[in-house]
Amino acid sequence: MRTRLWTTSYYALAGGLSVLFLFPLVWTGYASVAPHGATHQQDGFGFGNYTALLDYDAGLLRYLWNSTFVSLLTVAFTLALSILGGYAFARFTFRGRDTLFVLTLAILMVPYSTLLIPLYSMLGDLGMRGSLVGLSLVLTLYQLPFAVFMMRISFEAVPKEIEESAMCDGAGTFGVLTRIMLFAVWPGLVTVGLFSFLAAWNDFIAPLILVSEADKAVLPVAIANLRQQSMGAIDFGATQAGVVVMALPCLVLFALLQRHYVRGFMSGAIKG
Repeated sequence: MRTRLWTTSYYALAGGLSVLFLFPLVWTGYASVAPHGATHQQDGFGFGNYTALLDYDAGLLRYLWNSTFVSLLTVAFTLALSILGGYAFARFTFRGRDTLFVLTLAILMVPYSTLLIPLYSMLGDLGMRGSLVGLSLVLTLYQLPFAVFMMRISFEAVPKEIEESAMCDGAGTFGVLTRIMLFAVWPGLVTVGLFSFLAAWNDFIAPLILVSEADKAVLPVAIANLRQQSMGAIDFGATQAGVVVMALPCLVLFALLQRHYVRGFMSGAIKG
């Protein structure tokens, strides 16, 4: 009886939380196609707001490409650097290793916005101000502490005997990393990649400050600009359509990779 009561309570709570979190998404999708006099969809249900979003300024496809390029480049940079850093912290012993690791994590305690002005100046000195590659590097910088931490605990969860066996067979350190260890920490890679993609895809303040050209704007900035109509009015319909377009890739990726994502978070917990 107690077990049945516990199970019922669990599902009731889980169902209630699901409704609570899904309601804003469902409402946003409905509002993006529903008729309203102050939007581009004034009569009947349709995709007038999406048409306005598609034709806005440089075009929705251009903004989608910018966001996709920045997000994928951020994922590539983050994975490459965090794999090397995490493997070094997990498997090599050198003086000051733990201190350096703590300093790496300490970046998380620095407010994101306080770094943007120095980085803006630095990118200008490097000739990368207003560049999507430069923006990707900035987004990578803030993702690295968590990514290195995640990859370190992922590598530490792999038994050392696997590496020792491979080295006895003649594999070098880099060969062990690329041919064996990366497959063993696959869930951690998915977790880091997904986190990096979501952070880069949804970031607003860094693209707003670091990229000024209209044709290089990413989707969040373009949607924010689209909100503003004449006389200070806000185009809620097009804004809701933009939110739906922004949310869909995140929902699809999370749904496809959820199993690996959870296993990646659990990798450090089951160490040993």
